[in-house]
Amino acid sequence: MRKSPFRGVLAGAAMLAVLTACSTDDSVDNPDTADDPASTEESEEGSSDEWFVQADYDEQMQQMDATFEGNPEEPWLQYIDGPMTDTSEWKSQEAQKVCFANASISNPWRQTGWITMNQQLEVLQDSGVISEMETRDAGDDDNTQIADIDYFIDQGNCDVFIISPNSTAALTPAVERACETGKPVIVFDRGVNTDCPTTFIHPIGGYAWGIATANFLVENLEEGDRVIALRILPGVDVLETRWAAAERIFEENGIEATDHFTGADPAEIKKIITDALVQGDVAGVWMDAGDGAVAAIEAFEDQGVDYPVMTGEDEMSFLRKWEETGLTGLAPVYSNFQWRTPLLAVEKIVKGEEIPTEWVLPQEPITEEERAAYLEANDGMPDGHYAKFGGEDLPGYPEVWQERQIP
Repeated sequence: MRKSPFRGVLAGAAMLAVLTACSTDDSVDNPDTADDPASTEESEEGSSDEWFVQADYDEQMQQMDATFEGNPEEPWLQYIDGPMTDTSEWKSQEAQKVCFANASISNPWRQTGWITMNQQLEVLQDSGVISEMETRDAGDDDNTQIADIDYFIDQGNCDVFIISPNSTAALTPAVERACETGKPVIVFDRGVNTDCPTTFIHPIGGYAWGIATANFLVENLEEGDRVIALRILPGVDVLETRWAAAERIFEENGIEATDHFTGADPAEIKKIITDALVQGDVAGVWMDAGDGAVAAIEAFEDQGVDYPVMTGEDEMSFLRKWEETGLTGLAPVYSNFQWRTPLLAVEKIVKGEEIPTEWVLPQEPITEEERAAYLEANDGMPDGHYAKFGGEDLPGYPEVWQERQIP
């Protein structure tokens, strides 16, 4: 199995029959488990243990300080030095048909990336690299995405496959069938249980998110302080590893952290925070995704209490509320600009260039010192936009993203 941020948690993913939407946001179907993602009940104590793999945690901690190859002005093309895949067998002078099996565009993170991807596609069509990209959207359903991939294999006349898996274990056989065609297979965002793809593209991962956010809270809180952790849903690997890392750090530093699944429902988030405030002071809020962060902040305002130390995400709604309130905050990212990288990988494959076998992209949080610059750079963007979308040099900027022109 390829060495990846998701190795070691895949057995757990298989048992849970994981569903996915984006790696960071809302509007996802319930996983096929006994848990209700909209439940406000606390998760079982120690339940993150099955997701915690020390070797992966250590690896991602090291990668957070790694030197990335490539131009920092183009982070969507940067990567951590490692094994490379020879693509010379697919070098071609012909424009390629790309077949994209997408998990969904059911939430703002995926919608932002989908817009960026299509603007990158326009560039590569104009340059003659790609003839067309036929896309099938699975609507957050494993069976639909499996059928989509099989359709592409049997009838799509595809030159290249791009797959953003809906879930890890369930999609593995379909990805392997795509690999068996002998054509390039590019997997991005979430992993699968096979090393057959030509490249696997992703930011550093969930442990890195958990490490950055938990350490930020620890640095700004006191031992014994109480933190409410707001989690979207159980069973998604990059979300589970975010919490597994954060929980470990909170325990080691004497922070009293209680986690709740919210289903990314603003009303549930407000209820959780309000109920917690009735029980006593809440010094910090930790989130495994930023959508709903505004609702959490508003719950403190409704109760007339001091703002917490808080981590959200690089969604514009959180960045704006963070600036408005002046709270102590951090905006972790799961780099949305990764949606450009699969198509740029196609360009390299067509040229016969080597590409990273595991293409690990930068994943750097937005700090308070950087917030103003990102707010200015994204002025006029809607609240559901993500600050590190990486499309400023693409055609249609900024109007296509401002108007949410979703193909």
